[in-house]
Parts: sequence; structure tokens; C-alpha cells
Amino acid sequence: MNLKIEVKELNEVVVRFSGDSGDGMQLAGNIFSTVSAEVGNDISTFPDYPADIRAPQGSLTGVSGFQIHVGETEVFTPGDLCDVLVCMNAAALKTQYRFAKPQATIIIDTDSFGPSDLKKAEFKTDDYLSEMGIDTDRVVACPLTTMVKACFKGEDMDNKSILKSRNMFALGLVCWLFNRDVKLVSNFLKKKFARKPDVANNNIKVVRAGYDYGHNVHAGVPATYRIESKVKKPGRYMDITGNKATAYGLIAAAERAGMTLFLGSYPITPATDILHELSKHKSCGVKTMQCEDEISGCASAIGASFAGALAATSTSGPGLCLKSEAMNLAVMDELPLVVIDVQRGGPSTGLPTKSEQGDLLQALYGRNGESPMPVIAALSPTHCFDAAYHAARIALEHLTPVVLLTDAFVANGSAAWRLPDINKLPEIHPHRVTPDMKDDYTPYHRDDDLKVRYWAVPGQEGFTHILGGLEKDGKTGNISTNPENHDMMCRLRAEKIARIPVPDIKVDGDCEDADLLIVGFGGTYGHLHTAMETLRRAGHKVAHAQFKYINPLPANTTEVLMKYKKVVVAEQNLGQFAAYLRGKVDGFVPYQYNECKGQPFVVAELTKAFEDILQLNQPL
Repeated sequence: MNLKIEVKELNEVVVRFSGDSGDGMQLAGNIFSTVSAEVGNDISTFPDYPADIRAPQGSLTGVSGFQIHVGETEVFTPGDLCDVLVCMNAAALKTQYRFAKPQATIIIDTDSFGPSDLKKAEFKTDDYLSEMGIDTDRVVACPLTTMVKACFKGEDMDNKSILKSRNMFALGLVCWLFNRDVKLVSNFLKKKFARKPDVANNNIKVVRAGYDYGHNVHAGVPATYRIESKVKKPGRYMDITGNKATAYGLIAAAERAGMTLFLGSYPITPATDILHELSKHKSCGVKTMQCEDEISGCASAIGASFAGALAATSTSGPGLCLKSEAMNLAVMDELPLVVIDVQRGGPSTGLPTKSEQGDLLQALYGRNGESPMPVIAALSPTHCFDAAYHAARIALEHLTPVVLLTDAFVANGSAAWRLPDINKLPEIHPHRVTPDMKDDYTPYHRDDDLKVRYWAVPGQEGFTHILGGLEKDGKTGNISTNPENHDMMCRLRAEKIARIPVPDIKVDGDCEDADLLIVGFGGTYGHLHTAMETLRRAGHKVAHAQFKYINPLPANTTEVLMKYKKVVVAEQNLGQFAAYLRGKVDGFVPYQYNECKGQPFVVAELTKAFEDILQLNQPL
């Protein structure tokens, strides 16, 4: 008998897909987040890749996760713990259950919990649920592999191809649980596999089978759920990752400036997707070059900049080390260049698929000599577009390399993004030579106010010049070893960066009378903002300031940091931003909250730590 099931409305929900790195958890999560964005929900995602290139199947180190936070209003983090946990095998249950709420619904593929699977996952008994203290009433035990095989019974398909669709059955079951229209999933699959219609149709068939399974047997749950959407601003929205948003920001900047975009890059996790994305947009005049190493990727971009293009290079922490010599050439030659560093866990190879903020001081100071550069940090996946756009604008208008810091969390994570009107983006005016300078041009002739030199492209009649890595005379552009000239040029390059105008730092929350100011930079924004709101709901007076412009700092930085009784600087390193702020603001002595776990902050842990600081009798 088909019982009627109750539909409950939720404000938000967190779902986590987990399985072997070959089980397609990232695809299932991406599809669920995309269809959620399409119906107007706000989303925040966290792909949690294993660090192993390809761990043995069913092993604990090979588990891949994808977490999605879906809300009717704006959500800022992927969530601390999930409401629904999908486990495609025993190893996934063993490693991912710690990310589930005590009352979470757990969906497991019982076909992947055999004796050998349990042994690989290091379970001690066959009663794995009791061993982990999991209430069986919260578990949807589905013979998922058997059901998928039944979908293709009688068809000429090999077992490997059949098993590739297991993730789609799990997705269909989750879509049923949250009243998602499977037609949206079908449309996604038809578009993704447009050149392989048979693959699209097979996946659609399995998605519907998973949805029907939940609908027909009610999957052991008393209710399904619906999350309404409350989009505040009308417009076209899409689910976008930080890396894709970074690529789009560069494309938009090039178009707004009327220039060709060039990216010279060497593949490195987790930055490679920027190169992949930009390579798809030749129709927009984008040129990409995959180089043989990091320094050549940077050097090719410098050559493109010298020739008059908007040039960029992308990398992650170890690659930023290798690019540093070439970056200094751009400092010396005062050429526009956007250097994108998608931070990951370090040092050395470190944690290639995990997130960290350990490259800040390298971005600020990691070059020989006095070599100042602007440094910008993206706050979220969607903010990567704005950060990349403004990094390009600063580079072109102030003729300098600019470091754009993102991190693996915001680069691989995604959110619902409202497509901007490119004509409403700030104008970009490259600091080029003017006709009246013809025949009297020297490469370091500067604007009196901003101290920016004028940019001439090789081949322009009357603007012959030479640039290079040796120090030049500030008036003639000839090579110079004069001590006074070198001192002057070092100071001019520093002054040029210091004069770049950036917006004031904004303070959220109890900005006038907070007992505690939470300070962060870059991709920790969502977690710190949520922690602030949690504390305010508990009756505390708390404010939050998240820095996106690191060098130069906003003009009101000292005023803000010295205004509050207590300040805590929270960052995913051992205190680099706190040390930088102490050096820039006299008398600033903050509390610190530091982690190097390769994982995003946990809001509950932040809240507890900040409450402890609030309860201390005296400021530090």
C-alpha cells in the first residue's frame, strides 16, 4: 500500500555525498547544488577531495566528499554538520559520520558493506552501525548497486559502465527527499553529455529510478522536505565555483578595458581549473598557454603584458615560490600582471587538495629586494569575480603586478551567483602614454599624483624604450648603479603601491559598541560572519571586519582596530595576518585564533573560542 507522506518546509539543509574518489560524488553534489540554485535557493558548497591521487578502492584515505548547504535565504558556509549523509561504501561511513548531526538521515548502499568492505574500512565487527553508535531508525539502507544493475537488465552494458551510474541513483533518492524536480537534473545531464546522448539517457534513467525508489517505498523516512526560495534581487543566477568566477572576472576586466586577455600557467592543484576555464573562451579573445614550468608560465605572461595585453598567471603555494623571480621582473619593469595564488595546505607538496591561508607573508614579502605588490584576498566563491576584476583594474591603472589570494575552499566551493551587467562594472583606464608625450618619452616618466609610470607598447612610433631586470635611471631609463638613484627608485615603487586607493574596511554587526571585534581576511568570511551572528543571537555585542585589501590596507584600518575593547584575529595559519597588522598598527595587540587543519573553520568551535575571550576580565 502506498502511504501518503508528509511534506515539511525547511529554512535550510546540509547534504553530504561521500564515497570512493571514483564514485562521482563531486558530480552528484554539483548537480544537486545547481538545481537548487536554479529554483532560487542560496547555496554554499565544499568539495572535500582526498589527497591521494588514486587510493585503493574502499580504503579510508580514498574517500571523497561533497557538502552542500541549501537555504531559503543567504547562506555563508557549507555548514558544520550535515542533515543528510550519503555513504556509498563502508569507508565513507567510517570517515564521514563525524560530519553528520546526531539526528541526521544516513543513506547507505548495503551492497558495499560486505565482509571485505568492512575489513578495508577497519571495522571490527559485522554490526557496523552498533559499532559506531548509529541508530538504525536514522539509516536508509538501500541495495543501491543491485537497484542500478536492475535498471540495465537485458541491456548490452559492461559492469564497469553500469556501476558508474551509482551516484545518480543516490542523487535521485536525495532529490525525492527534498522535492527536487528530476526534470532539472535531466536537463543538466543532457547538457553535460550533449555529445554522448546514450550516457545522458542512462544517467537520467538511474536518477529517475532512485527518485521512484524513494517515492514508492518512502525510504524509511516519515516526511520529505521542501526549501522555499526567497531571492531578494531579481536576475539571472547560476551555480559558480570560485575558480570559474575568477576566470570570468578576468574576462570581464579585459573586455571593459578593451584588451586581449592572456593567461600563462602551469597546471597545479587546486588552481588548474582557471586555466581549463579560460581555454574555453577563445571566442572572447582569450589566449592561454600551458607552459612547461611555473617560471615560464609567469614569464610568458610578463611578455604578453609588455606587448600590451592584460596578462595573468595562476598557481598555488609551491608554484608561487617558483614564480617569484619572474614576478620581481614585473616589479622592476612596472608592468601590469595578475598573479593568482589558490592557497593550499603546505609547506612543500603539503596537502594539495586541502585549504589553508599560509601564503600571506609569501605574497607580501616573498621576493628579493624591496619589491612591494598589492595583495587582494577573495572572500567567497562569488566574490572571486569581483576580486579578479579589481585585481586586473589595479594592475592596469597602476602598472604593477597584483597578487590575488584565493584558497582551495573558495576556489572549489560554489554558490548561487547573480550575473552582473558588464556595462555597470567600474570602468578600467589603463595608464597609457598620451600623444603629447611622443618623441620625448622615457619609460619611468610618472604621474605626479599616483607616481605611476606611463605605459607604452613596443612598436608605437615615438615611444622607443628599454625595460629589463637591471635597475634603471629614473629620468632616462638607462641602466644605473648610482646609489642615490637606486634608493629613489625603491622609494618610488613603494610609494606607488601605498598611494593605490582602496575602499575602507567595513564593520558588520554591533559596529558602534561591540565588546569583541572579529577580524579575518579572505575565504574565512562566511564562517566568521556566521559565528558573529550566532554570538549576537546569544546576546553578546560582537562585530566583524573581513579584509579583502591587504596591501595597501584600507585608510581606516587603525581607527577600526583600535576602537574596540577586544579584537581577535582568526586565520587558517599560525598568525601571519595578526603579525602583519601588529607591524602596521602601533599598539595593536590582538587575541588570535589559528588553525592549520586543511579544513574550513567549524562555526561551533569559533563561537566557543570567541565566547571564552568575551568572558575574560581584561583585554590582552
